[in-house]
Amino acid sequence: MMKIAIPNKGRLAEGAVDLLQRAGLRVEGRSERALQASLGNGFTALFVRARDIPEFVADGAADAGITGLDVVEEMGRELDLLLDLEYGRCRLVVAAQEDGVADVSALPEGTRVATAFPRLARRFFGARDLPVEIVPVSGAAEIAPHIGVADVIVDLVSTGSTLKTNGLREVATVLESTARLVARAPEGNDEIINRKLRELVPALESVLRARDKRYLMANVPRSALDQVSRILPGLSGPTVVDLVDSTLVATHAVVDTADVYRVIADLKEIGASGILVTKIERLMP
Repeated sequence: MMKIAIPNKGRLAEGAVDLLQRAGLRVEGRSERALQASLGNGFTALFVRARDIPEFVADGAADAGITGLDVVEEMGRELDLLLDLEYGRCRLVVAAQEDGVADVSALPEGTRVATAFPRLARRFFGARDLPVEIVPVSGAAEIAPHIGVADVIVDLVSTGSTLKTNGLREVATVLESTARLVARAPEGNDEIINRKLRELVPALESVLRARDKRYLMANVPRSALDQVSRILPGLSGPTVVDLVDSTLVATHAVVDTADVYRVIADLKEIGASGILVTKIERLMP
């Protein structure tokens, strides 16, 4: 069995389960408090805290894991970043009070920085030769400047609304983060695990590749084929299939979701009919 460590709660957890299921690895028989569940096909899910996943993978308790890049960088363990899963997007930022400094270079020596990411904060300020004092906190860093615990904070934001609500504003970006699939380097695994990783990565990639695509089919006049290739470029151009009615051909193509409205309008203008648009579960190159 290959063990995949997955966050046990929050947006990262929901996204991981959804992505694995769309790739064909469905969580089976998991109760609310269960710490593990079968994914089928020789895979098992371990449900743990997102911050523990780099340690679990690096130490061999799990063969792979899904967690945020911010967590991976903060833990500092040697791991292979196999795939950007393109969800859970957020930023680790330096934030100050609204009437505070507007640039990190203006921070005076000894500025206290409250953060749950002390390693990343030290790396950020150290690279800029800014001698600050790091104040580790476990959560709710936004309150620190208001109660005198720290002067500025380093914390995760997605929209920035929480900072504004607490009278703070972004001063600098430390790191941009998304969910990542991580594993040990291949030499740290046996061949069975490496083979399963080689299967897992393209399976997840195929789901990500299909996410913003749609499969479009339409019957178009044979006389309009030159225009069809302009309207439906597809991955390698549209597929054209002869119909019993010799005046029409069936065209099939993969199009960007954002372009579907325009493509349908253009097809209707050249006399297309029987237009059908469907979702794509997986898309291999």
